[in-house]
Amino acid sequence: MRAIWKGAVSFGLVNVPVRLYSATENHDVQFRQVHREDGGRIRYRRFCSIDGEEVSYDDIAKGYETEDGDMVVLTDDDFADLPSRSSKEIGVTKFVPADQIDPMWLDKSYYLEPDKSATKPYVLLRDALESEQRVAVVTVSIRTRMTMAILRVRDGVIVMQTMLWPDEVRAADFAAVDEQHATRQEMDMAKMLIDQLAGDYDPAEYEDDYALAVKELVRAKVEGGEVRVSAPEEEESGEVVDLLAALSRSVERAKASRGEAPSSGGGQGSTAAKSSSGSSGSTKKAAPKKSSTTKKAASKKSTATKKSTTKTAKKAEKKAS
Repeated sequence: MRAIWKGAVSFGLVNVPVRLYSATENHDVQFRQVHREDGGRIRYRRFCSIDGEEVSYDDIAKGYETEDGDMVVLTDDDFADLPSRSSKEIGVTKFVPADQIDPMWLDKSYYLEPDKSATKPYVLLRDALESEQRVAVVTVSIRTRMTMAILRVRDGVIVMQTMLWPDEVRAADFAAVDEQHATRQEMDMAKMLIDQLAGDYDPAEYEDDYALAVKELVRAKVEGGEVRVSAPEEEESGEVVDLLAALSRSVERAKASRGEAPSSGGGQGSTAAKSSSGSSGSTKKAAPKKSSTTKKAASKKSTATKKSTTKTAKKAEKKAS
């Protein structure tokens, strides 16, 4: 496992450096939306509901919809003014009886592993929670947002479980249920049924038969040759186009901030033009001068050629005489 957070549990004057690990993982069967004819992936693009134009990531902001249906657009400056914390402390605020925490309030689970130097205080907190049958209510900041959580012990390891805020748990207001009550005979029969099905919980007795069936179905299709190889995805997807446009705009903004005139042909085109003009200009440059060594060699060769020509001429004159 890989630690996703590092910090320390603090209770009183005791400080326990720990690392945080996700205690659960999702094994749900994942499907892709594909074209029935050829198995190609279905892609979605971002369009504005008002002007109908495609919107790049650079132009997307966070919006909060009011109860009246109005939309309030929030900027990065707005979020900078909101309360956020990046503390690396898991602060214990209270130790409460374990049966006071309704499982409905619990959210995601994490394992806490102590640093080697903090094993002793870690074990102290673990044993104290078990012996007192209590859980520690803590505050912790994960991804800059403060949340409530509890520390409890499971299989000799301290587990931190984040909690929902009170207004995130709905009230079950069912009038029809409150008005009905079971008769004594119905209760006796229900107790008999419960006794017949009574037992201890063993996780190994349960498995996700749907996921297993899907995997078996896929395996059979693969072995039967029913596999459609999707065509390679185009390199110039919508994301790349958006990225190039963003880079081009960034270049123009940088030029404007330096007081330079914007490119006439656009960011990408002007860059290509400059590259082209630069390469053509380089071909017009004069060839590099010959080195002195090359000049000497050429001079010697010329002298040798002249001597050879002179000797040949003299020989011809003697024969003629």
